[in-house]
Amino acid sequence: MWNRDQAPKAEPMRQQPTYSAPSNQSASFPAEERRVVAWVGKSVVFRGDLISSEDMTIDGRVEGSIEVRNHHLTIGPNASIEADVAARLVTVFGKVSGSLTAEERVEIRHGATVEADITCQTLAIQEGAYFCGKVSMSGRQSKTDTDAQEAAATPTARQ
Repeated sequence: MWNRDQAPKAEPMRQQPTYSAPSNQSASFPAEERRVVAWVGKSVVFRGDLISSEDMTIDGRVEGSIEVRNHHLTIGPNASIEADVAARLVTVFGKVSGSLTAEERVEIRHGATVEADITCQTLAIQEGAYFCGKVSMSGRQSKTDTDAQEAAATPTARQ
């Protein structure tokens, strides 16, 4: 007679994570090959214009320009970048020379080396990181700047 308590217990099934493919990506790729983040490995050397429409991690060498507009670019600890970089967010763990332009934020992490001119709204540099270059903070105004602009634009009444 079969007894449920004595039956061998099956391992719970592991579900593979599923990712929705971007609308421009072919549905013929298996789920394992679809990536959430584009990735350039540490053995890759890329020369030219690198443009991505998704978040990207670079751990190799890039010479030229990198454009990851409206997305997050992570420059890994093995990366060596000699390029003009443009992204929404940039996080640097490796080496960058050229220029970094971020719509929002640039983070330079411990162990990173950045010799670049940076344009961003917010800049964070961790202790132990090396930075040499110019910083241009854009898109932010302090309350006193806004008040001064409003006062200058408002005509004064003569009495």
